[in-house]
Amino acid sequence: MARALGVIRRSSLANICLLSTLFGQIAQQPSDSASGLVEKFINTTIFWKQFEVAKEIIALHDKSVLPKLEPWLKNEDMHRRGNAAFIFASLGDDRGFQVIQSILEDRSTKRAVFEIDSTGSPSPELQILHDRYYAVHLFGDLRDARAVPILIPLLGDREVSEIVPWSLGEIGDKSAIPALIKALGYDSPDMRVLAIYALEKLHAREALPHLRALLHDDEKIHFDGLGTVAEAARAAIATLREVPQ
Repeated sequence: MARALGVIRRSSLANICLLSTLFGQIAQQPSDSASGLVEKFINTTIFWKQFEVAKEIIALHDKSVLPKLEPWLKNEDMHRRGNAAFIFASLGDDRGFQVIQSILEDRSTKRAVFEIDSTGSPSPELQILHDRYYAVHLFGDLRDARAVPILIPLLGDREVSEIVPWSLGEIGDKSAIPALIKALGYDSPDMRVLAIYALEKLHAREALPHLRALLHDDEKIHFDGLGTVAEAARAAIATLREVPQ
């Protein structure tokens, strides 16, 4: 009888081990919904639509999708490469952050070119500008504070400067505040207002004296209804006054 029980126990243990292995294999495979979204991501050719699919994939918190998306980290289309990198970074794989940074730093003309200049010819220069701009935007979407020291020097980079304050505001790290306060003195009224918006987003009460200095700055901006710097400063002051000290 004891021998029979031993056989049963060994058999049960073997079954448990087998089930454990099977469950492990299942856990490593993407769910049906994740697999479907990965296929949708792969087959979506318009980058901004693909980005929306990327956000759906991220919402599942399923890292098992990453092996199938790994080739996309080298996709010739920098925007679609960036979308894949955004998934990796959002799911905790540092390769994604590194790929976005490399897109931002890459100024080589040896790339796939989709942008067309005013003469109707493919323009590597325009493509570089758009790819780098998109990388800055992705850092804002990612909200990873490690991007702040990468982005701050770009407040003076004419190719991407206008998206940098937005990204810094989205990231939400207060270490960006001094650089944004400095940007309130830039020559471009657009940059001054974009810095105002970011400081407001960061609840930067320490910026109040600098914002008050702009209350007579009547230069017009080229977006948001063509208002003035003073109007943007006045609105931000009203908001920041309500922020607890």
